[in-house]
Amino acid sequence: MRIIFMGTPDFAVPTLDALVAAGHRVVAAYSQPPRPGGRRGRELTPSPVQARAEALGIAVRTPVSLRNAEAQAAFAALGADVAVVAAYGLILPQAVLDAPTHGCLNVHGSLLPRWRGAAPIQRAILAGDAETGVGIMQMEAGLDTGPVLLEGRTPIANKTAGELTVELAQMGARLMVEVLADLPAFPPQPQPDDGVTYAGKIDKAELRLDFSQPSEQVERQVRAFNPPGAFFELNGERIRVLSAEPYSRESGNPGLQATPPEALDPRLRRGTVVDDRLTIRCGDGSNLRPTLVQRAGRGVMTPDDLLRGFPIPPGTRL
Repeated sequence: MRIIFMGTPDFAVPTLDALVAAGHRVVAAYSQPPRPGGRRGRELTPSPVQARAEALGIAVRTPVSLRNAEAQAAFAALGADVAVVAAYGLILPQAVLDAPTHGCLNVHGSLLPRWRGAAPIQRAILAGDAETGVGIMQMEAGLDTGPVLLEGRTPIANKTAGELTVELAQMGARLMVEVLADLPAFPPQPQPDDGVTYAGKIDKAELRLDFSQPSEQVERQVRAFNPPGAFFELNGERIRVLSAEPYSRESGNPGLQATPPEALDPRLRRGTVVDDRLTIRCGDGSNLRPTLVQRAGRGVMTPDDLLRGFPIPPGTRL
């Protein structure tokens, strides 16, 4: 098939690779424009999709918008059978949606209609969902409202957003190739009206760990924001927490480790370090113990390694 590929981040690259490997002709790749990056942000850095497409010899287009008639005419002139979209990041006007013979198919990282929107993987982790997945969706003008042709599922378990992103990217690539191999075999199924939720963009403020929440929720925050890494702050320095273990208030709470005896003091306030292993008091009397941390400009380390050069004594309020 003649395919226009539209994507920007690493999540989209496996789908581009899979289309090429399956023998489709990718006539152009659309991606968001290069952003400032490199040393001190002085160099324009192409997106992962642009870099991969150029390495594959595919022509790349990086329009700021697709709303003007000139951009829409250039898109239609490619004569595509289908456009494949994966985390592109720009709104597609109706003229673009209608241009390819078979419209635009999107790789979406959730089990629709749950978590329509920009950050479905992070929101699923934060909400404590047991599973998530990928849907191949026929795009409409609405926000992820189109019918679904095929979907795959996976348990979330203790996966980080980074781990889940890699898994879903590979799954989405396989499903897209399967759909394109026999489009009539996958009639689009309308999304149900019940169960709609929206995955809003991640605000940088959400990366600050909220120790007023129970330790289970704080641990989800750690996994949902890795990468780039949730953090606490001490003496003006941010310490990123890349993995952590929640501790229940009592050992009888299934699925959680028991709180150390020294951490049971009811006078301890939320956000207080309760022992010499960086265990932190959270909401509802539970506790969180980081297992991997990172200071700015340093490598990833265990709390024991951190504390040897950066003391955080019991009683410290984070």
